[in-house]
Formats: sequence, C-alpha cells, structure tokens
Amino acid sequence: MKIAIASDHGGFKLKQELIEHFKRQNITLCDLGTKSEESCDYPDIAAVMAHNILQKESDLGILICGTGIGISIAANRFKGIRAAILYDDFCAEMAKKHNNANVIVFGGRTMSLSDVIKRIDIFLQTEFEGGRHSLRIAKIEQGD
Repeated sequence: MKIAIASDHGGFKLKQELIEHFKRQNITLCDLGTKSEESCDYPDIAAVMAHNILQKESDLGILICGTGIGISIAANRFKGIRAAILYDDFCAEMAKKHNNANVIVFGGRTMSLSDVIKRIDIFLQTEFEGGRHSLRIAKIEQGD
C-alpha cells in the first residue's frame, strides 16, 4: 500500500514524527509537503493530496493541520475524496468499516503521536464492510 502524507504548518511537527515512526518500520510515506513550520494555507495542501489520491498515485492519504478540521473540509470539496478525522479509536474503525475513507485526518495541535499511530493502525487493520455502505458511498459520489 502506498501512503501519502501532507500537512500545513500546524501539522508539520506531527507529520515529521509520523514519517520517522514509519521509517523505523521500513514503511516509506510519500511526503507531499509542507517542508517547514512557515505559515501556509491548508486548502492548498488538501488540493495536492486530493489530486494525488484521485490520480491513484497513492492508495491512502494522511492529512494534518492544527485541528484537522480545516484541512478535512478542504479535502472533502473534491469529488471522490472521503476524508475522515480520526478523533478517537471508534471513529478510526468506522471510517474504514462504513465509510471506506481514502484520506485520514489528524490534528497536530490536538492529538498525541501515540494516539495518532494507534488510530492509523486501527484504520489499516479494519476491512470495509461493503454492502449497504457501498450504496451510501455511491450516493455521495453522485453528488447533487
């Protein structure tokens, strides 16, 4: 599985910690930016990630901003992106099981590294149930 990761300045520190964590597990994350804690705009970062996922350059995206809220809103504006903030363990499971999220989102200023790692693991270990959930996702994809 190819995983891309990106953040704005508010999520930069957590992004770097996740890259190092996964590197120690011999998993390489494709870093889409930002490259420093210098202020940048989360909608631009979300757009880079959305295009990466929609072009099938990666199978899963991880986005991080200060709270996770702004960058998830920006990412979900793109048809075909299902970005979910994994603010607790149950949501990490349901985001995959029922929503088949293709982008998972965290808050660099609101979540600890250990909680984020645990939620990524839960998400990756969970299978999408399909069935009625596939029908709901299809309705989302249809749009207005």
